Amino acid sequence: MPNYTNSVWSEATPAPPYPPLDGNETVDVAIVGGGITGITAALLLARAGRRVAVVEARRIGKGETGKTTAHLTEALDVPYHVLISRFGVGGARLAAAGQRAAIDRIAAFIDECAITCDFRRLSGYAYAETLAEREALEREAAALRRLGLDASLVDRAPLPFPIAGALRFDDQATIHPRVYLQGLERAFVGLGGRIFEDTQVVAIDEGDPCRVISDRGVVSAGAVIVAAHVPIVNRVLLHAKLAAYRSYVVGVDLGGDPGVGDGLYWDMAEPYHYIRTQAIGTRRYLLVGGEDHKVGDTDDTTAPFERLESYVRVRFGRDVAPTDYRWSGQIVVSADGLPYVGRNSLSHDVFVATGYGGNGITQGTLAAMVVTDQVVGLPNPLAELLDATRIKPLASAGAVLAENFDYPKHLLTDRLSHAKAETIDAVAAIAPGEGRVVSLGGERLAVYRNGNGQLGALSAKCTHLGCLVHWNTTEKSWDCPCHGSRFDPHGRVLNGPAVNALEARPIPGVQDDEEGKDTPIHDLHGDHRATD
Repeated sequence: MPNYTNSVWSEATPAPPYPPLDGNETVDVAIVGGGITGITAALLLARAGRRVAVVEARRIGKGETGKTTAHLTEALDVPYHVLISRFGVGGARLAAAGQRAAIDRIAAFIDECAITCDFRRLSGYAYAETLAEREALEREAAALRRLGLDASLVDRAPLPFPIAGALRFDDQATIHPRVYLQGLERAFVGLGGRIFEDTQVVAIDEGDPCRVISDRGVVSAGAVIVAAHVPIVNRVLLHAKLAAYRSYVVGVDLGGDPGVGDGLYWDMAEPYHYIRTQAIGTRRYLLVGGEDHKVGDTDDTTAPFERLESYVRVRFGRDVAPTDYRWSGQIVVSADGLPYVGRNSLSHDVFVATGYGGNGITQGTLAAMVVTDQVVGLPNPLAELLDATRIKPLASAGAVLAENFDYPKHLLTDRLSHAKAETIDAVAAIAPGEGRVVSLGGERLAVYRNGNGQLGALSAKCTHLGCLVHWNTTEKSWDCPCHGSRFDPHGRVLNGPAVNALEARPIPGVQDDEEGKDTPIHDLHGDHRATD
């Protein structure tokens, strides 16, 4: 069976580990999350003379930043003609300027920190495969002209299959994201910055000073930036404006014939596909991503990979070998198409950054730039546009209602559809390395059998707001379909907004085995902190 978890970036030289927090620390700014936003903000703040500590639940760069395909482009998930209708010409123009500023900031960091991360300037192509899609591109081209963006309609793109036209964006870019992040990390530590890995933040107390409370100790700070992909603060107001999706990627070894021009490509399908190539050592890989779906909404997560493999065979005439790369990542989508960045609701010294959609590297960088200015008291032209507390009724009210219908829907339908009690045979049928949610003893249990055949059970209720988790067959995780929280097979938090592990449960009807009592697997691992 292919490996469904290692990305093409996993071959990068590993960064040195940092110790977990050991007791209490006091700094000027505490940052929760060691991905692109957290490390970028940490470096900017350290350059501004602030004492900064980054608290990461796992390892730096091992979260969603390590699962991106790193398309650095001015194009956003939401077309600019839609952004104009929601935010006006001025707002859409600011959003485009923010994308350009982020790409330029990345390029500047690469020069300033001497990071060798395969940074390349190239063109990006939004391509149409039908005449109807071509008409949509023409409408978008007219919007881009209103905004003064440098994009042009062309009939062809350097792809090995016919298209109906493309919208070309010049001067876009790509990087090796893990190597780039490691370069920022080294620069930050070189300025005296502190990094604490393997430290799970469980609460943030906004006081004077603020307190970041973890399973290892407390970091006190004048300001806190929550850059953990999905904020662990604001359990309702902010999460009601977000939706979490899984996105899938295959990385195909191209051998000596790339068969595709060096560029960034994305189609107009629903769900859409995105394409680029990347050299890793002496090999060049074709990276094709897409097949997005809401977290927890697909039982068999091998199916999206199979559809991507079919796409590669049809469009590129290549078979995907078992040794090629396959991985998935999580993207968090905002209700109106722009990220939420700035002070948390009802807060003065706690800042959040989330909702980047498929533009994680650029918008994560931009968010770090904006929130750094806010922390140090400098004006930023995008602060009002991206304000995390914004509610623009015309822009987002419908989307908020549509996305958050999932919360009551899953609270009701998951319980009704599986209300019938199952027998212990349902547990016995679980294969090694697999999990299943079953109804036993009047409770929904998330049951997992490890590679040694040992069973362990957890409450199937997500510790965020109580929805039932679903088993992810490829990531080997328990995923919540309501707000995107994810847990490893033993219940430890992988993705927020949940901060607490799934609760351990006995399995009714499981008898003692021949070596003694059947030990739940969560008790074999010591603690419930998130690990790789």
